[in-house]
Amino acid sequence: MAPSLSKVSSDITTVVDGEHGQSPITIEGSNFVANGHVFLSDVPDNVSLTPSAYRCFSTGKSVSAVGAFVGFDALESSSRHVVPIGKLKNIRFMSIFRFKVWWTTHWVGSNGGDLEHETQIVILEKSDAGRPYVLLLPLLEGPFRASLQPGRDDNVDICVESGSTKVTASSFRSVLYVHVGDDPFTLVKDAMKVIRTHLGTFRLLDEKTPPGIVDKFGWCTWDAFYLTVNPQGVMEGVKGLVEGGCPPGLVLIDDGWQSIGHDEDPITKEGMNCTVAGEQMPCRLLKFQENYKFREYLSPSSSNKGMGAFVKDLKDQYNTVDYVYVWHALCGYWGGLRPNVPGLPENKIIKPELSPGLQMTMEDLAVDKIVSTGIGLVPPESVDQMYEGLHSHLENVGIDGVKVDVIHLLEMLSENYGGRVDLAKPYYKALTASVRKHFNGNGVIASMEHCNDFMFLGTEAICLGRVGDDFWCTDPSGDPNGTFWLQGCHMVHCAYNSLWMGNFIHPDWDMFQSSHPCAAFHAASRAISGGPIYVSDSVGKHNFELLKRLVLPDGSILRCEYYALPTRDCLFEDPLHDGKTMLKIWNLNKYTGVIGVFNCQGGGWCRESRRNKCASEYSHRVTTKTNPKDIEWKSGKNPISVEGVQVFAFYFSEAKNLVLSKPTDNIEIALDPFNFELITVSPVTVLPGKSIQFAPIGLVNMLNCGGAIQSLAYDGSQSSVRVGVRGAGEMRMFASEKPKACKVDGNDVGFEYEGHMVVVHVPWSSQSGLSTIDYLF
Repeated sequence: MAPSLSKVSSDITTVVDGEHGQSPITIEGSNFVANGHVFLSDVPDNVSLTPSAYRCFSTGKSVSAVGAFVGFDALESSSRHVVPIGKLKNIRFMSIFRFKVWWTTHWVGSNGGDLEHETQIVILEKSDAGRPYVLLLPLLEGPFRASLQPGRDDNVDICVESGSTKVTASSFRSVLYVHVGDDPFTLVKDAMKVIRTHLGTFRLLDEKTPPGIVDKFGWCTWDAFYLTVNPQGVMEGVKGLVEGGCPPGLVLIDDGWQSIGHDEDPITKEGMNCTVAGEQMPCRLLKFQENYKFREYLSPSSSNKGMGAFVKDLKDQYNTVDYVYVWHALCGYWGGLRPNVPGLPENKIIKPELSPGLQMTMEDLAVDKIVSTGIGLVPPESVDQMYEGLHSHLENVGIDGVKVDVIHLLEMLSENYGGRVDLAKPYYKALTASVRKHFNGNGVIASMEHCNDFMFLGTEAICLGRVGDDFWCTDPSGDPNGTFWLQGCHMVHCAYNSLWMGNFIHPDWDMFQSSHPCAAFHAASRAISGGPIYVSDSVGKHNFELLKRLVLPDGSILRCEYYALPTRDCLFEDPLHDGKTMLKIWNLNKYTGVIGVFNCQGGGWCRESRRNKCASEYSHRVTTKTNPKDIEWKSGKNPISVEGVQVFAFYFSEAKNLVLSKPTDNIEIALDPFNFELITVSPVTVLPGKSIQFAPIGLVNMLNCGGAIQSLAYDGSQSSVRVGVRGAGEMRMFASEKPKACKVDGNDVGFEYEGHMVVVHVPWSSQSGLSTIDYLF
């Protein structure tokens, strides 16, 4: 693919002058070498290495190393090649692989044979001897797409496939990108900037603006109703949340609103007798308009009918509801469109075919149903008609955006359409154009999209997407312990997937239920995820005490400035079934950092059974250590300078205590299974002239307490600190001395001083919820 430099600003990447740049990645003899250190041995003669033509520039940093592209020559032309690129021996790696057709997760090992099939990204650990971190990133080349997998004798194999026996090739030059660096987080970001320029088919998250729903509390109808969702039920659900003091800003109407039917039924019969999840998957779309439940809605305040009347009434009655989204599948519905239906684009039933790589993934109900009934596929040249028909109607009835599900389906349908890449391109192009036309260019949640085809081809405009498998309140396989260990799996999916996907889409950690036994476990992770927060509670079944630690009275949330990622010391560990590793994630607020500590041990991917399963022998109390260096303070658009900071204030949200720590001090934490701790980490400042130490903590009644702090100003001449805060409740600050007075919005207020913390109670202030607190010393 020819690079598209016109779309990339000069401060992101640039062409190296003259010939290819000097890369630290070389083939010496039969070894792949980085900075003089071998990372793959016994490289076959048919494998090639080409230095990248691009360098990365990071603001305020030196130019990063030049990466390299790996290719190979095969003896015969084929639609699928599996080729060894070298042996990986005794180097720890972390990777992201597809454990289901739709979803990826984290996997670690030390040898080539430890890799999983359908691996999307691999990072090799750096060594004390000087080997840098090494990134292996499978790519697209022409109509082919690559992934990594285990080979014989610890070879790393690259699988390159077109998805059509009619599309073949024998020679490739850029199916894998290799990048090196000393910082694993910068390593991935710099590599993605290079590939952004090399492919020219997507935009990075930094170039896009996520939809407004990321700052709102939301309610999704799925677990509340499944397919029986109806207007009256939605109204009742929103009413209950509003009356409980947690008004939603987003309402997501999930599967169950569309007009669908089985092939054996007449097209006039809507298949809404499907009430059990899974029964709907053989159905196909009958029309773009809503089904009878929403079509027959009659507004009690006017003579208006239908979905438009319902959406208007919902927003009018509950003024915090700024956004109403609805669900639909990439191909219209689970089974696509029904052929030969008036008003729908022409389509044809195509039987999905799983590649050998996909056959190694976990058995999945959705896949089984789709394979058995086929997909009513609109041909790529007319798919724009499908999205225009669907989205124009939704926009006309007041819908603000869509959750597009069942995304990674096209690769199974591509035999007669030029292969997976050439089928995906027109689909994503049409979806992008429609979203730009009808939903502000960003009104989408992408789901079931975990594969590099989507990341490289589908993210020109889409900038919000799910980064984990579904929230499973119970184990669909029937293991009663799954109510617990599956929650740990969910945390790990989301945290590690974000390292890769967060470069393309803003991570969405999915909904959860506030009444679930592990609800607080989930709530804590969502509070610091940096993404949207929404629940799928059944009507009237809410834990408002917990929800009020997430939601402000106006339906907004205290969202972090960045997106949560695993701490550096967790990257190459197994927080699900090694019995010793705690999952630690970090994020940034405007003036504080935050560390989340979660004991997720107890179950996960099993290579032998090819499924997630319980591993109760690892589910026990785990101990870990943390310190301020667990936070990557220089990350994001608004990094926090900790240069010269000698002391940090650690506030533990669950233990409710304050600890002062030097930058290198380690603080020990022990947690029982499926328990957590959130730690606000605040740099301590010394007030000029008074030698008073001060550090903001935040509203401690909120899970992300540091997110409440909107502004911070020190006045040395007046010996005062002014803090802008959003929200209400118990505001705590560290101060080495008791202040003389505290003011809220200019008025003197009472305060407490305990354990070197100043405690002020902040009321909800006006419509914006913004207050100013002055601390006078």
